[in-house]
Amino acid sequence: MSSRLGVPTEKIEALNDYTKSPLFTEAEKVALEYADAITDTRRDVEDELFARLRRHYDDDTIAELMMTIAWENASSRFNRAFRIPSQGFWKR
Repeated sequence: MSSRLGVPTEKIEALNDYTKSPLFTEAEKVALEYADAITDTRRDVEDELFARLRRHYDDDTIAELMMTIAWENASSRFNRAFRIPSQGFWKR
C-alpha cells in the first residue's frame, strides 16, 4: 500500500531501523516512535514523547494518527486471532 502511495521501497525496508535512518524526517521518526509506544501494550506513551509529537503535529493530526495506529493494531490482532494470513499487499 505505501509503495502505491509513493513511499520509496528503500524507506519501507528501513522501517526496522527508522531511528538511525537518514531517510526519515524528525517528524516521521517521532510519529513512528509514537506508533511503537501505542502498539507495545506493556508500555505507555511518555509525556516527553507526546511533547515531541506535539512539536510536529496539531491536535487533529495527532488524533488521526492515533486512530490509524489503533485501527491497524486492532485489525492485526483480529486477523491473528482468526488465523487470517497476510494478503500480500507488499512483498520485498
